[in-house]
Amino acid sequence: MRKTMLATTAAVLTACSAAFAQGTVVIDPAPTGSIVLPGEVRTYVMEQQVPSIVYEGDVVVGTTLPETVEIHEVPNVDGYAYTVVNNRRVIVEPQTHRVIEILE
Repeated sequence: MRKTMLATTAAVLTACSAAFAQGTVVIDPAPTGSIVLPGEVRTYVMEQQVPSIVYEGDVVVGTTLPETVEIHEVPNVDGYAYTVVNNRRVIVEPQTHRVIEILE
């Protein structure tokens, strides 16, 4: 009887620890690849007046704009640039011209 109780207790503890471990796994909150844009970047970009360029095709997060598209770096914040495409403000990676966020 005692061995059965110990085996049952061990099984319950194992199941509980597995459930606890599953509950503590950190999952990427944005699996679509979107980022958390710093507020100062959003504010700066929304205040700037730059002409819109016409781009044939869909501009979505992940689109790489051609090198001929003029981008503007966000001052004092590394890793962010922007442009206006088809009247939509887009945040891009300065080195790759890949769209990382579209501001609406």
